Amino acid sequence: MDEDTLQGRVKRYTRVGYAAGKAAGKYAGKRILGLPISEAAHAEELRQALGGLKGPVMKVAQIMATVPDALPPEYAKELAQLQADAPAMGWPFVKRRMKMELGAGWQDLFADFEHKATFAASLGQVHRAVDHDGNVLACKLQYPDMASAVEADLRQLKIVFGLYHRYDKAIDPSQIHHELSDRLREELDYDREARHMRLYARMLKDEPSIHTPEPKEDLSTSRLLCMTWLDGKPLLGFAEDNPEFRDQLALNMFRAWYTPLYRYGVIHGDPHLGNYTVRPDGSLNLLDFGCIRVFKPGFVKGIIDLYHALREDDRDLAVHAYESWGFDTPDQEVLDVLNRWARYIYTPLLEDKVRRIHDTDTGAYGAGMAAKVQRELNQLGGITPPREFVLVNRAAIGLGSVFMRIKAEVNWYRLFHDLIEDFDVDAMGKRQQKVLRKVGLVEDED
Repeated sequence: MDEDTLQGRVKRYTRVGYAAGKAAGKYAGKRILGLPISEAAHAEELRQALGGLKGPVMKVAQIMATVPDALPPEYAKELAQLQADAPAMGWPFVKRRMKMELGAGWQDLFADFEHKATFAASLGQVHRAVDHDGNVLACKLQYPDMASAVEADLRQLKIVFGLYHRYDKAIDPSQIHHELSDRLREELDYDREARHMRLYARMLKDEPSIHTPEPKEDLSTSRLLCMTWLDGKPLLGFAEDNPEFRDQLALNMFRAWYTPLYRYGVIHGDPHLGNYTVRPDGSLNLLDFGCIRVFKPGFVKGIIDLYHALREDDRDLAVHAYESWGFDTPDQEVLDVLNRWARYIYTPLLEDKVRRIHDTDTGAYGAGMAAKVQRELNQLGGITPPREFVLVNRAAIGLGSVFMRIKAEVNWYRLFHDLIEDFDVDAMGKRQQKVLRKVGLVEDED
């Protein structure tokens, strides 16, 4: 279906609004009036309604499903199943969009450009192409009027957040909404994504088992990003077919996500399975760089401080760590609840031994603990997580879920200590500024 028309966009926004409004209305009806509803069935209905849409609402739903307590568990479970794999737009659409980006003679710029999309996601679709030097390329073409789609979806999300928070005070989602809004707007800028791509190439240049594509500036615009093609297989299928690589896969993913964080204060906020593939030797291809977050060095120090606080049972240091993240100073009861969630996340890093990331094969990573934390925070009046918390937490939960699914057994403690052993906040700040300047990114992302 081609939605590159005013009528198509109006229909899309109507469907988004109807799905979100129906979800909020049903849930509010249950909470206010005690109306009977099957939350599992309702959540599945919402997933099906949202899953048929192109656009950022699908990406927002995926992110929210990994933020503990931001959604009821039944809804988080269903929305986590949303995949950024919507039906692709057809060739007439592609020709119009490519002409808008590269001009009337755009086809002459390529030796070959496949008519059928290789992959269709929430904000755009990818076509395989070949340039005149024989390089195989991945060309990501953004869907039309995504800026309007983003703003429409964010407005609907704010309404749903507001209704939900009226009846569940555990988590105030206001800062979560601000963070999602900024990150989604950034993802629309493919010039920025190209800079992120170059940033990751620099940060991971000493990691031979992690590969990044190279952007092709002469064939790219702010809404078209052409890059070198990286061959690989989906991670879960590769792990199933090659169980001897499962631990190496986990090690590669750990370093791909956390080397940038602890050396440069940068995190990839979208560990979705579609954003990386695996080569025959078990090395990792990173494919998407839209959702990248740069933190101030003090925030990263706070992550490490909290680790030491949990390890040494130092409550004052834990309070300092939460404050450096942007939390209001927690009282002792709130501190206990926050530490229970933190200890759940940090436990694999606290034990110097080879182990699974979590001792279970069932359920979403952290779901049971998140439900318990939600109940306790509700009783204590709730908290407002700082916006910086969203993507760090999402990465931990998303990666943990992958590590569980491939049944990796490694020494997480050693991996973590290899990265933080010589951490120095001032040295990291200097490295961060240097590498950001090299690729043309601004210093502060707030």
